[in-house]
Amino acid sequence: MSDALKTTPLHAQHVALGAKMMPFAGWDMPVQYSGIMDEHHAVRNAAGLFDVSHMAVIEIRGDEPGRSLERLTPAGISTLAPGRQRYALLTNDDGGIIDDFMVANRGSHLAMVVNAARAAVDVPHVIDGLPDCDVRLMLDTSLLALQGPAAATVTERLAPALADTVFLDVRTTEITGVDVTASRSGYTGEDGFELTIHGDAEARAVAELIIAQPEVQWAGLGARDTLRLEAGLHLYGNDLDETISPVEADLRWTIPKRRRDAADFPGADRILHEWNTGPSRIRDGLAPQGRRLVRDGAELRVRGATEPIGVVSSGGFGPTVEAPVAMGFVPPALSEIGTELIADVRGNDVPCV
Repeated sequence: MSDALKTTPLHAQHVALGAKMMPFAGWDMPVQYSGIMDEHHAVRNAAGLFDVSHMAVIEIRGDEPGRSLERLTPAGISTLAPGRQRYALLTNDDGGIIDDFMVANRGSHLAMVVNAARAAVDVPHVIDGLPDCDVRLMLDTSLLALQGPAAATVTERLAPALADTVFLDVRTTEITGVDVTASRSGYTGEDGFELTIHGDAEARAVAELIIAQPEVQWAGLGARDTLRLEAGLHLYGNDLDETISPVEADLRWTIPKRRRDAADFPGADRILHEWNTGPSRIRDGLAPQGRRLVRDGAELRVRGATEPIGVVSSGGFGPTVEAPVAMGFVPPALSEIGTELIADVRGNDVPCV
């Protein structure tokens, strides 16, 4: 491991368990333990615990932090009720996506969770964009994601106060005597909870208690990627970047009518133009036919044609569906369900529906 790589408070546990560690966004992170397929199925059938402490938590305090944050995003933040969370996008002046993030209204402040690979961009962007707010990167925070159909059973056993939570609720409670902020959310396509914990020893204590439950096993970033891909969820750098707009990414639902009417967010001219007239490309789900995997970067074309009309942005094997799965950008006229396209996989034609 390079000395330059950062580690999470649970790093020693991952190594002791024999996890395969790899650099990711400047961190030494567990990619797999028992194996990606096994961990994927564990999350789909029971529960998996992910260490996602590499992601950055930003606290925003001010007189009206929600209204202030709306200067940087087309999402509706000022209307976010206390104890609730929302998925949103940071956009640039050209209408591209700087990052996607989760934001929670904690009553006294907002808490943003941004991607580890974009934290070096996001943190100064938020600080510079909100001079009227106190913006702080929380350095002593660990994040755990308990995901799967058994996640609620386990969480309610350890923290009964969370039993009546619903999707995107955020609440502070105790687990094994440690204060934990729990949001009913995740990025796997399953029910689950994301837990924010302050203090290294406290994070280790909570993780040890959760992993001791019979329904739970550790899961690494490899399974997190296959799970999100099966669920059709974006990965920044593949399905989102600073050239892709929210309309092209098929994320219109993140922009409420109030914000569209005001048109006072970064990139509004392009985003609203695409909203009203249609984009030149749109993200779509792809089902490769057969067993050959279709990876990101593969060009897409119409059968019989030679010129590409689109590109695959994410692709791999879906363990739950036992078949290849992918996403890509195509012209809207070719985005209808059932349309057949051809992916060029190292010179081999792979039909994709």
